[in-house]
Amino acid sequence: MELETETALVEAILFLESEPVTEKSLAHIAELSEEVVRKCLERIQERTRGASSGIELVMITGGWCFIPKKAMWSVLRERYGSKSEGRLSRSALETLSIIAYSQPVTRAEIEAIRGVSADNMIRLLLERSLIKEVGKKDVPGKPVQFGTTKEFLKLFHLNSIAELPKLDDAEAERFELAR
Repeated sequence: MELETETALVEAILFLESEPVTEKSLAHIAELSEEVVRKCLERIQERTRGASSGIELVMITGGWCFIPKKAMWSVLRERYGSKSEGRLSRSALETLSIIAYSQPVTRAEIEAIRGVSADNMIRLLLERSLIKEVGKKDVPGKPVQFGTTKEFLKLFHLNSIAELPKLDDAEAERFELAR
């Protein structure tokens, strides 16, 4: 098979998959080497960079997938936006950002930073699978610690938590209150 045909095959697989796909999985599905898959991904990225494409190929949560270009999103958001993205209240987003930047973090630590009860927001974020229990803190009472999930990364188009925007000094200090 020539590279153009292999690239078309990889592109079709990415189109059909509903979740991000790793290079290793793409190689297995397409019956190609990982090196050839990497070349195909580079070609697809080059092709979708142009103004004539409404999508781009990105890595999210360790796998590759197509997403609409940011320039298109203002028109597409109302119809195709994530159900949870449009409905998260300011309080839920604040709680989610505290967890994202401070994880692993306990309910009491979240409440110390927010200054109000976090029960309802934690319950909502757990229901939406944006956060999960990641362990217990080694202090008396062993309170549950929370962290973000792959769903969180997908919602915000992040490959890893390290890609979160950096906080300025005042914001960073606020998120450290519970430590």
